[in-house]
Amino acid sequence: MGLPKYTDVDHSGDEWLDEIPTHWTVKELKYVCQNQPSNVDKKTVEGEEAVSLCNYTDVYYNDVINDGLDFMRASATDEQIKKFTLRAGDVIITKDSETPDDIAVSAYVPNDMPGVICGYHLAVIRPREGVCGSFIKRLFDSVYVKSRVATLANGLTRFGLSHAAVGGLRMPVPPFDEQKAIASFLDVETSKIDALVAEQRRLIELLKEKRQAVISHAVTKGLNPNAPMKPSGVEWFGDIPENWFVTRFKRVAETSYGAGGEIDRTLTEGTPILSLPNVDIEGRLILDDVPYRELSDDEREELLLKKGDLLFNWRNGSASHLAKTAFFDLDGEYTHVSFLLRLRFNPKQHSSRFFRHFINALRTTEFFSSAKAGVNNTFNQSELENLLVIVPPLDEQLAIAGHLDEQSERSNTLHAEAER
Repeated sequence: MGLPKYTDVDHSGDEWLDEIPTHWTVKELKYVCQNQPSNVDKKTVEGEEAVSLCNYTDVYYNDVINDGLDFMRASATDEQIKKFTLRAGDVIITKDSETPDDIAVSAYVPNDMPGVICGYHLAVIRPREGVCGSFIKRLFDSVYVKSRVATLANGLTRFGLSHAAVGGLRMPVPPFDEQKAIASFLDVETSKIDALVAEQRRLIELLKEKRQAVISHAVTKGLNPNAPMKPSGVEWFGDIPENWFVTRFKRVAETSYGAGGEIDRTLTEGTPILSLPNVDIEGRLILDDVPYRELSDDEREELLLKKGDLLFNWRNGSASHLAKTAFFDLDGEYTHVSFLLRLRFNPKQHSSRFFRHFINALRTTEFFSSAKAGVNNTFNQSELENLLVIVPPLDEQLAIAGHLDEQSERSNTLHAEAER
């Protein structure tokens, strides 16, 4: 589907708009739409009529407002109901946000919605005669309007648009038939884009699932598909290769907590201290913001990290981040906070890279965020030391770790490309 090019254009008289077709006009929003900021809050007041309330999140997360949404219940006066009941063609916009570039997010109302009222922090933009509401919705989606709104917003910790600022927005106004044609064109084209985005999101999820399956299989079954198998004795693991064994984690690694106390982020020298934000969801070290810690000689002996150590997040407010585990291979001196357990291995017996993959494989199966993780999203030193783990011979540990490092790098590249 396409639209013909305009051959006759002229400067709009507005530096933000530049050129527009000569038969279009430029008008302030107040001359093409009514602008009605809502004063209906989320309360239910005795004596007022019960209504369904279209609130901030309904608009922020949806392009279209319809009966399929789960509106909250509230009450409103007769005057509010008359003024703010949603009608076919209305455009609802957010009036304020935490950042000036995130204001005037819009949603379109295609049908009359008796009993549904526009709530607080929103405004009803109601087209006047000869104005197409779906075209106004697309104007609010445009870079032009979003740029203008960002410059008009005022505030310090929360930014908002005044009634006058919204009413004073200058709008390009085509003839009514062209407004409808443009809106229909954009409905079709944006639907195609939305479908492509959804398909790409599904691809990303499939990549994640494949990566998890590859890691889980390698650390529990090995790389040799013909290896003789035996029961592991642990339901969670199933059968394992015949020459592997199961033991407690404390038999393969030493564990220790990091430095306690609050981090003083005003320090500009000392020993860099790695904290929870420095380990991402995939178990990679992120060094964008590393604070410092002053260590005594005794603390240095106890708390400095060595190459090959693992950092295990034993406590986190988010269950999905619990037990994320990073491999430490940085040059220079670093320490770590107490919410990161240091796991140290004898490289002549065990590969820390293998056990990093093993732990992260358990995490992606939601082992640590299950009831076994206890309360408050924790899996502490004692619990980790008594965790049952699978131990292949060292040469197989190294081979599996190398294979999974390569597969993970490939998966990360595909993931990044899909996100891009």
